[in-house]
Amino acid sequence: MSVTLILGGARSGKSRYAESLLRSHPRVTYVAPGPVPDDSDPEWAERIARHRARRPAQWTTRETGDLAAVIRAADHPVMVDCLATWLTRLIDDIDAWQDLEPAGTHVHRETTRLIEALGSAQADVILVSNEVGSSIVPATFSGRMFRDELGRVNAAVSAASDHVALVVAGRVLDLSACPVVAI
Repeated sequence: MSVTLILGGARSGKSRYAESLLRSHPRVTYVAPGPVPDDSDPEWAERIARHRARRPAQWTTRETGDLAAVIRAADHPVMVDCLATWLTRLIDDIDAWQDLEPAGTHVHRETTRLIEALGSAQADVILVSNEVGSSIVPATFSGRMFRDELGRVNAAVSAASDHVALVVAGRVLDLSACPVVAI
């Protein structure tokens, strides 16, 4: 069992790279933890349909924010795409876009559950996330809060990962051997 974190910006190729790592597996659970899993958001539903169409037919898609439960239950590889949409969902769930304390507490609790699940996973897990340190974030309170929280989530998942990669313009850089800097 191994845990891999793949970071990149929008349209960097990070999701396609993650999918390529799992192509040879007969069963994979693809987790879409986005903000609206009930098809009430047509744009989100279209994104999920587009991603589903390019993946192997035998892959199962789960639309859930409970990443820890899916990872704990899986006896085959899991791909989570993406932690940025998971974070959005967590903050939406408690409607805390303007209040740092409850958002941070909720995100920390769920991140801890995720890290614990990764530590006891029975199968390979690949998590995809936006790398916020090099992205443009709106200069608003909620934009800064999102960037800071996602940075903390990425750092925690990176620390729990066996492999970390950065994808930029379709190019993959293995960060696994790079020194870790506390943030």
